[in-house]
This record gives sequence, C-alpha cells and structure tokens, in this order.
Amino acid sequence: MKMIKVLGPGCPKCHQLAENAEAAASQLGVDYEIEKITEIKQIMQHGIMLTPGLIIDDKVHSSGKLLNVEQIKDLLQDG
Repeated sequence: MKMIKVLGPGCPKCHQLAENAEAAASQLGVDYEIEKITEIKQIMQHGIMLTPGLIIDDKVHSSGKLLNVEQIKDLLQDG
C-alpha cells in the first residue's frame, strides 16, 4: 500500500494536489491511503517550506508545486 501525504493549509492548490494524487493512484490501480496534513508545525517537521507538498512513502517528492495526474503517476510507478 502506498502512503500519500498532501501537505498544505487547505488552499485551492492543496485541494487540487490531493485530487490529482487520488486520481493518479486510482488510474494505476494502486492500493493507497491519503493523509492531508494541514497543521503548519507538522508541515515544517516534514521539511516542507512551500506548499503544497507531496510525500509518497515517507519521501518528499515535491514542495511548492501543483503536480498534475501524469506527474504523480510517474512518481507512484517509480517508487
């Protein structure tokens, strides 16, 4: 199972990144769980200084970028 974490305070880009991550995992048929982290202290503990952030299986894959579905699919397949 892939553990996907979307980090951000709840801005539109954060919501879109979460939707894109869910769509990517669903399209690949990947068993996944998504956690949305909105607390600033928790976001900073993960080393994310710019939101939205994307972590897959405890590895930071992006910070400050809104990745599209295809980009996230590539990350899910590589990991």
